[in-house]
Amino acid sequence: MDLNNCTICPHLCGVDRSCKQGFCRSSEKLHISTFQLHFWEEPVLSGTRGSGTIFFSHCNMRCVYCQNYQISQYGHGKTADPPELKDIMLSLQESGAHNINLVTPTHVTPLIRDALIIAKHEGLQIPVVWNSNAYERIETLQELEGLVDMYLPDLRYAEDETAYTYSGIKNYTRIARQAIREMKRQTGRLKTDEGIAWKGLLIRLLVLPGNINRVDLSLDWIARVLGVETSISLLGQYYPAYKSFYYPEINKGTDRKTYRKIADHAAKLGFDNGFLQETGSSRDYTPDFPE
Repeated sequence: MDLNNCTICPHLCGVDRSCKQGFCRSSEKLHISTFQLHFWEEPVLSGTRGSGTIFFSHCNMRCVYCQNYQISQYGHGKTADPPELKDIMLSLQESGAHNINLVTPTHVTPLIRDALIIAKHEGLQIPVVWNSNAYERIETLQELEGLVDMYLPDLRYAEDETAYTYSGIKNYTRIARQAIREMKRQTGRLKTDEGIAWKGLLIRLLVLPGNINRVDLSLDWIARVLGVETSISLLGQYYPAYKSFYYPEINKGTDRKTYRKIADHAAKLGFDNGFLQETGSSRDYTPDFPE
């Protein structure tokens, strides 16, 4: 995982990130937007004390509806090095976090890996969650084996054409599915203790308006390949943000009828180890007009 010839993610940009930007627009340094005890993740992650989330700046996808676009696309945040990241992890553990939740980490994997090795050597004991968009290289994920306890991929699309239209990725479906299979190989089914997850795979599925991203097909694939015992989190909290104004079909919230149809499909397939979250499906919003 060489940042001087970057092939960390499936873009395989091959750039020297010390002097040139690749698809993710990130440099050779860590950029951290914020870190905090977060109480609005899935219940098995947030628990009663919160998930110790660390939000990394930049992203290797360009979702036109990104609700955190200031971080992911504009790169808002401060630079840090692995020892500083280690200190953040240990401080979150000391604050009572149930886990360390690494949000959008893919493009800085080698730096995070270095920080995890130091942190574990210095007493990090709570589980580590890899919270990503699933656009990952298997070879990169393999470098995390034994360091990451839980994978929380967001399986965003079931069709490449849609992935390209809304996230600028031409080969998302195959790549993401392969990555999730590797994640399951490493950690297995989601395991909990007194309602708090400590190891395993939990797949997020965000239902876009009209189910334009075909979550039903993603559920079919999960059931067929990974098994209906796989834990899923079905999200209905979508609301328009960033550049969604330019796409009328997604410039609205996800309606409850669409969400319930997908939830019913999951139930018919036999999923009974999941989380349904539709609280944002009728959210009021002010359209976001990007620069």
